[in-house]
Amino acid sequence: MKLIVGLGNPGREYVGTRHNVGFEVLDRLAMKVGLISGAAEFDRVARSNFEGLALDGPVSLDGGRQERFMLLKPLTFMNLSGRSVQSAKAFYQLSDADLMIVLDDLALPCGKIRLRANGSSGGHNGLRDIERALGTAGYSRLRVGIDSKPDRVPQKDYVLGRFSDEQRKRVDPAIDRAAEAILTWAGQGIVAAMNRFNAEAESGEPKRDA
Repeated sequence: MKLIVGLGNPGREYVGTRHNVGFEVLDRLAMKVGLISGAAEFDRVARSNFEGLALDGPVSLDGGRQERFMLLKPLTFMNLSGRSVQSAKAFYQLSDADLMIVLDDLALPCGKIRLRANGSSGGHNGLRDIERALGTAGYSRLRVGIDSKPDRVPQKDYVLGRFSDEQRKRVDPAIDRAAEAILTWAGQGIVAAMNRFNAEAESGEPKRDA
């Protein structure tokens, strides 16, 4: 089983905000692999579990192999995300290699994604709490760029605000690529996913498979 966790805050007032882009990636991934038929249905059909909304099922990967996916949206608010992640990971006795965290990143431009096999929290409250709860930073993470905050705008106000129309035009394709990157990670591993999608982020062009 692969555990894919999208970070965000619960509640209608946070839908579409920059800090909730991790939730949007899970919506898109669930549609892409056929676990739901519409983004709005994730929250309706998912079950309450692990202090979050959980949706799971078999997913077909390249080469005909199937892998069970657990998609999890913690409902603990961002700075307590670790409780939900730790609970799900421990219940299924998953290794760090089976865990992917999807989050927003102020250091990346909108339209860019970046994968890492491990690393620091980079100041992200959700990632910091996950590292605290798990006692390790040795799990994969996929960052989706939300642009750096404008001068004189408090960071909290910026991340809890909604994308501008211009940003939305760039972030929607990035959400699609993030879903593709997760499938590559699940089927081929983090190195293959990094080699393909981080290269795209640097060049600005999709990397074609050989």
